[in-house]
Amino acid sequence: MQNADMHTTDLQLDLARRIVAHLRDRSAPAGARVSSAELAAEFRVSRSPVTRALTLLLERGILEKTPTGRLAVVRDMAGVELDAVVPASETEELFTRIMRDRARGELPAEVSESELIPRYGASRGLIRRLMMRFAAEGLAERQQGHGWRFVASLDATQLKASYQFRLIVECSAFRIPDYDAQPERVEQLRLGHERILSLGRNAGADEWFQVNAGFHEALASFSGNPFLVSAVQQQNSLRRMWESAIYQELSIDRIRISCNEHLSILDAVDKGNLEWAESLMREHLKKAGGL
Repeated sequence: MQNADMHTTDLQLDLARRIVAHLRDRSAPAGARVSSAELAAEFRVSRSPVTRALTLLLERGILEKTPTGRLAVVRDMAGVELDAVVPASETEELFTRIMRDRARGELPAEVSESELIPRYGASRGLIRRLMMRFAAEGLAERQQGHGWRFVASLDATQLKASYQFRLIVECSAFRIPDYDAQPERVEQLRLGHERILSLGRNAGADEWFQVNAGFHEALASFSGNPFLVSAVQQQNSLRRMWESAIYQELSIDRIRISCNEHLSILDAVDKGNLEWAESLMREHLKKAGGL
């Protein structure tokens, strides 16, 4: 069984890794300010573990203190290799394993910590922290009394309906008056896809999902309509577990094709050709969903 110090270190590593991924996905430039309060809100945790994680990143030379005492990134984060900076801990690997087991139907929707402890050979404290992370990321909720319930997720029988719904929602976003594509965000999205293309199979399931989901959510957000954004976010949440489970089955060609289709849509949006962007998005979703 791990001791308390190892628990703290594991939590520190996991949160540090998520912070680096957050900065990378937003292509934070050298000198960009890092706020513990903003990160705590982003990850729905208290500032104490965020502060410990930031201390680790200071020690590893990813962050530095400015003359005013604030924290800032040392280098451009767009092309940073996550595993080289903060390798995945055993806790991170177990989080992914539980998510895949649930997506494959090997775990029931309702589970107790007592059931998970022997199944994964982990301590109660570790299982509880993992389930709290699932809850913080909107993937599970605590049951009244005891136990946890994973939120609904897609399965093979629901994929077609999901893509039919997304066709309606995501394509309509381009028709909203005053659709406003933010050049800086478009460039961040482009860099994220180019990173996936350069990494190939070395890009993990979580990184691919974040880039993919971020693309669809951002394009909806440019419409300025919060209901469209909410609908896309809900679909992203539903498909996260499923896509984590099938990632290893995706061919590298399938990932590259998807990335290049996304990049073509971004090019159309960047040029203000929203009719073409909508047409490309429609074909992209129809192909992905087998419609």
